[in-house]
Amino acid sequence: MKYNVVNTKNVHSTQRFDPSFHLSDAITLREKVENVPFEKVSIADATENVFLGNIFSRIFVKDAEHGIPYLAASDTVLANLDTGRYLSKKQASILSYLMLKKDWIVVTCSGTIGNVTYTNSSFENHIATHDLIRIVPNDEKILRGYLYAFLASKYGYNQLTQSQFGGVVKHINAEHVRNIKVPCFDEFFQEEVNDLIQEATRLREKAADALEYAISFFNTLFPIPFKDNCLGKVSSKEIMTSINKRFEASFHISEGKDIDKYIKEHYEWKSLGEVCSNISRPDMFKRYYVKNGITFLGGADIFLATPDSEKRLSKTKTENISQLVIKEGTILLPRSGTIGNVAWAHAGHAQKLASEDVIRLLPNDILRAGYVYAFLASKYGKLLIQRYIFGSVIQHVEPPHLKLIPVPIIDQKTMDDIHDKIMLYSSAMGKAIEFEQKAINMVEREIEKWNKH
Repeated sequence: MKYNVVNTKNVHSTQRFDPSFHLSDAITLREKVENVPFEKVSIADATENVFLGNIFSRIFVKDAEHGIPYLAASDTVLANLDTGRYLSKKQASILSYLMLKKDWIVVTCSGTIGNVTYTNSSFENHIATHDLIRIVPNDEKILRGYLYAFLASKYGYNQLTQSQFGGVVKHINAEHVRNIKVPCFDEFFQEEVNDLIQEATRLREKAADALEYAISFFNTLFPIPFKDNCLGKVSSKEIMTSINKRFEASFHISEGKDIDKYIKEHYEWKSLGEVCSNISRPDMFKRYYVKNGITFLGGADIFLATPDSEKRLSKTKTENISQLVIKEGTILLPRSGTIGNVAWAHAGHAQKLASEDVIRLLPNDILRAGYVYAFLASKYGKLLIQRYIFGSVIQHVEPPHLKLIPVPIIDQKTMDDIHDKIMLYSSAMGKAIEFEQKAINMVEREIEKWNKH
């Protein structure tokens, strides 16, 4: 239990009476920032603009031909921004001020608050929710890369989240962000931190281009559009010979079924079970949460631009920990919830733990691993995975189902090229995360240096 004596002067100055505000770690961390013997500059004085949008009713359309890619606040922290959601072009033109631009800093401000993202060129031509704080840096007093690193550090995060308000759903507003004070360290230090963030940004752009190239190839592999059939007939033989004698219409009459049939009729192919040495998920286990343990990722965390979680598990008490550790080069996908998306485990995932709800696929040498991943990450791979969904309220897919998915075999040169692009994606993402973390650590150490007693 936390307790402390709060001066009435502090209550009056902040106009906050809730204990969670006055007992938060942000108070201590803010004091450490104040102890730094450099000028403190408010974000309002160090940027061109800090703003939120106005709430609006969204009009979604089916594809990019009729719409602009749309991002929710939670999408901005994902490694892959291709969410498949498009806002009407007509509506988007009216809301053009919500269009994201490169080199901005965006902050989630509702629900899960305080997540900070530095936008790169992949964010351009995306319109984002009104419920996202945009910071437009100007580099005059504080370099934008350094500003991002500060806000992403524990000192920035705690200042962002300290003034949250609301009951069930927490919020912060743009005015609060404008008033956050940032130490104006010397020019050399800021440039060093900024250079790391800019290099990380360049690497993320490079990774995004490589991933898009690899995945988009499969749009040319299937020349016919597959339609989501509503009507059809299925023989009793098909039902009786299907896996688990599947009876539901979505298994036998679907885009996934059509793609499965097309691959088998037009290409040489191998089943996913043949091209992977292992497709499995760990057994359920008792979780021992500790303050300083191994990072534990849930099914949603594996898709983050920087895979991370506040949850830490005990290294000594967690049983079968070797089955839970993520190995670089593994293909990961959730078995429940949002099914069909897959993640490539790079250095940012490696040596962290993943939930038993995350299925692991380990490609073998029959087909190149990057090629297998790119196929599964394509819209066709996603539909093939979703064909095997079962369950009503909470849907699932299991390893035995995935083993049946057909993977087309094409010319070796193209498969090698796609594999190489995924390896480039993996390497660039790992290095980008490393550079970002180094920049954030530099900021934290610099502040702590001035607080040694």
